[in-house]
Amino acid sequence: MTQPFVPDAALRVLGLTFRPETDDDIGFLRDLYVSMRWDELAPLTEWSEAAKMDFLTQQFTLQRRHYRSAYHDAEFLVIADGAGDRIGRIYLYHGGSDIRVVDVGLLPDRRGRGIGAALFQALFTMAQATNRSVSVHVEKFNPAQRLYERLGFRDVSEDGPYRLMEWRPTISADPLVQL
Repeated sequence: MTQPFVPDAALRVLGLTFRPETDDDIGFLRDLYVSMRWDELAPLTEWSEAAKMDFLTQQFTLQRRHYRSAYHDAEFLVIADGAGDRIGRIYLYHGGSDIRVVDVGLLPDRRGRGIGAALFQALFTMAQATNRSVSVHVEKFNPAQRLYERLGFRDVSEDGPYRLMEWRPTISADPLVQL
């Protein structure tokens, strides 16, 4: 891993803190995952609530295992608010020329408040300073892709239900006028 994620002033003003996740966070992370995927199962009216919960719990376990295998040296960070309450997660993999957002998610009551945009702006500042891009895979039905497009991400490729999107630093003749 290269330079670890450091919150910028805008994130600090929002009162957000970031720390490596621990085993004590697994229950929270599972519940967060369920909150992020629950609506996808709404059309499955033949499934009981318990069946949906069991399925999503299994999916969480498999995703967690995959991320730790495929991105073993990534930053797996828990996001907390000013009161210290856990509100989300962000997983970052620092490649040579790219900062990959492996996953990012916020609790439902924290979405749509500018936190995601502030997170990405901090990543853009970090990428700009180290001449790297920022990339993210997003499912084609995920509403977050609208945020990514607004922030300047562009499509790189598609693979099944996923879009690989990338943000690149703006090159300017004046080194002080970037981003």
